[in-house]
Amino acid sequence: MDLDTFEMLRTAVRRFVDERLIPAEDAVEDTDAVPAEIVDEMRHLGLFGISVPEEYGGLGCTMAEEAAIIRELTRASLSFRSVIGTTVGIGSQGIMIDGTEAQKREWLPRLAAGEAIASFALTEPEAGSDAASLRTSAVLEGGHYRINGTKRFITNAPRASVFTLMARTDPETRGAGGISAFIIPADTPGIALGKADKKMGQKGSVTCDVILEDVLVPADAIIGGVPGQGFKTAMKVLDRGRIHMGAVSLGMMDRLIEMSACYASERRQFGVPIGEHQLVQGMLADMKCDQLATEALLEKVAARFDAGEKTPLEAAALKYLATEAVGRVADRAVQIHGGAGYMAEYKVERFYRDVRLLRIYEGTSQIQQTIIAKQMLRATSWA
Repeated sequence: MDLDTFEMLRTAVRRFVDERLIPAEDAVEDTDAVPAEIVDEMRHLGLFGISVPEEYGGLGCTMAEEAAIIRELTRASLSFRSVIGTTVGIGSQGIMIDGTEAQKREWLPRLAAGEAIASFALTEPEAGSDAASLRTSAVLEGGHYRINGTKRFITNAPRASVFTLMARTDPETRGAGGISAFIIPADTPGIALGKADKKMGQKGSVTCDVILEDVLVPADAIIGGVPGQGFKTAMKVLDRGRIHMGAVSLGMMDRLIEMSACYASERRQFGVPIGEHQLVQGMLADMKCDQLATEALLEKVAARFDAGEKTPLEAAALKYLATEAVGRVADRAVQIHGGAGYMAEYKVERFYRDVRLLRIYEGTSQIQQTIIAKQMLRATSWA
């Protein structure tokens, strides 16, 4: 994408956030749903296709460009980003990286246009961070697989047109080696959805269980057509996803810092705006430092990713740094608002709850620490 086109897109997204999304935040919180007309506007802006190459109908954004767009989008409630998140991420990227050309031609244009919404079904009741222990089975019967199992906390499952679903095709192979990634239309017989989850935050972001009972899919529904590669496919997408989460965190930092600085300038105590008190200034300064550190690392990692370098350590470090940092920023935002910050009338209370999830999904902070340390040890002469 040339610079002028990208700047036009970023300006359009910024205006969309300011004029449509931020004014709709309260309605989304009250109804626990993103209005259909807003989802349609996201389609028209091309947001479902930011990570899909132009040859398949997408916008073909680089990682740096995607991060910049997501940063703009997440100045509004994170629930809006969740509408496109699973499609922009592994829903399209798993197919893009490892799919057959036929799978790319069938699904990528529909995903890019928002005509199909993807959902990623990996997590299970007994398999979360230890994804290699998943139990959902896929048994080959002639030219089809019979799939049985339950997936948990699946984002966008009620909206989904298609699932990228992980199942064990080789029960004899322990761990990740026996796992395959399937492309399964959501209306396939045997798929049922559980009741919507009631969450701490992120109202409007829909999650629920996905139950599969004797679901029959053709053997060529496996991404790439090769069994046993599903976990590897997911791992290939992770670096991009972790950089994406850095941008999500940064966008919410932007909003929280803006709200806190405005409140500190207007709220008066002891005869002066509270922003003139040094301890409040200290909190604002800490928030700004977290924002700038995250911004610098995001720009560096995105640039290396776009240059074709492998970035497993750096992407994990960004995800860890950014999501922990936005948690601190949200906590200080509540503190600066004082009693008002604990009240639902002020959005910092809501965002404080919303950002807490960022340190859990897409790999917990502790998983990121483990990845970082293992990469460090591999780089030593004795590892």
